[in-house]
This record gives sequence, structure tokens and C-alpha cells, in this order.
Amino acid sequence: MEPTADEMRRNLILGALPQPEQRGLAGHLTPVDLKLKTVLYEPGGSIDHVYFPIAGVVSLVADLGGGTVVEVATVGHEGMVGLPVFLGAGPPAERASVQIAGRALRMSAERFRHDVSVLDGRLQLAMQRYTQAMFTQLARNAACNRMHNVRQRCARWLLMTADRMHAGTFDLTQEFLAQMLGVRRASVSEVAAELQAEGCISYSRGTIVIEDRAALRSRACDCYAVVRDAVRRAYEGL
Repeated sequence: MEPTADEMRRNLILGALPQPEQRGLAGHLTPVDLKLKTVLYEPGGSIDHVYFPIAGVVSLVADLGGGTVVEVATVGHEGMVGLPVFLGAGPPAERASVQIAGRALRMSAERFRHDVSVLDGRLQLAMQRYTQAMFTQLARNAACNRMHNVRQRCARWLLMTADRMHAGTFDLTQEFLAQMLGVRRASVSEVAAELQAEGCISYSRGTIVIEDRAALRSRACDCYAVVRDAVRRAYEGL
């Protein structure tokens, strides 16, 4: 089943393309559910499909051994999962897994390589712009993890997730959030309790509700705005 025009627009890469190009790609895209914890590709493995999320969050993590994993980047409706395919790189060094369940438009990696290199359109330019935005995210994540405290990073992550879900309510366990932030679960529990007491969020049985976005934004580091603005600039003028 082909995606609808609305589904195409909800991914920023596909939404930046002119309608004739969207229609040309639609026949090669399949709407799929992104189920929680589904692994889309593994380190050293092949990437058989690329995914254009329209809701949900995919986490790119590095496995450091001994059961320790560190999140290096996340992908939502602003991008594509499978960037090594676009870059013509070798096997990925990271794991891509679904962190927040949602939906995506899937295309075979082989078809994507053809379309991005052969078709005379804006897909390649949109992918180049997204790649630059991803580099910005990677750089800010590295700096943020080193310089900003858990409270700031947690607030930033919750805001980014709300943006990608197009909603202020989403399911997220403290255990998963602790893993993504690279801290102990007790630290996340403490920060979540503080943010709830201050009226920024409410949290119950694995469901987060953003109650006061402005208050939560005031507690996040500036990395949130930097990454958000990099994404916005990426698609300006396309």
C-alpha cells in the first residue's frame, strides 16, 4: 500500500520534495509500524532498508561492551534511518533500534541508492541538508554529554521527543531514559520527580505528559535550540 500525501509530508525530507517527485517515490515506499525495541540494523551488518519516520524515535547507539551502550544520536520525522546507505559507506558501526514506537515509510536500500543517484530531483539535496543537520546533532550530543547536567539533558531529550511525536504525551520508561542518557536509573528517577514537582511534566506507569512546555524549556540546555534550528535551516529554501 502506498503512503498517503499526508504521510509523505510528515517526514521533513520527503515533505521538502516537489509533489511530482513525491509521487514518483511513493510507489517505492511502504508504511510500516515502528515497534518498540525493534532493531533496524546491527553494527557490522547490512542495511537492507532505509526508513523515513513520520512519528516515533529511532536511537543510534554504540555498544561499548560489558552491557554498556551509549546513545550517539536519534532520528525522528526530520530524517532518515540508514544514512550510511546515502553516504556510500561500509557496514554501520552503530545499532539502530526503535526507542519510541511510531510509524515510518520504508524503502529498499537498493531502490534508494538508485533514486538518490539517478533521478534528477531534490532528494539528493534534501539528504545532503539532513546529513549536515545530523552532524550538528552528533557534535552537540558529544559536548552536551560532557558539559551539561542530567537535569538539563533530560529536559532537552523530553522536548525533542515531544517534537518528534507531534504530541505532549508518549510512553517512556525511566530505565530506557537512563540508558539513553548514560546515567543510573536512580538519577533519572530523581530528576523526573523534580520536574514533576515543578509542574513541567507528569509521569505515571511509563507515560510522560508535558504539562508546561515553557517551564520545561527553561530547564533544558541550549543544545535543544541549536539542534532544532539546524533542522529548520536544513530544509529552508528547498
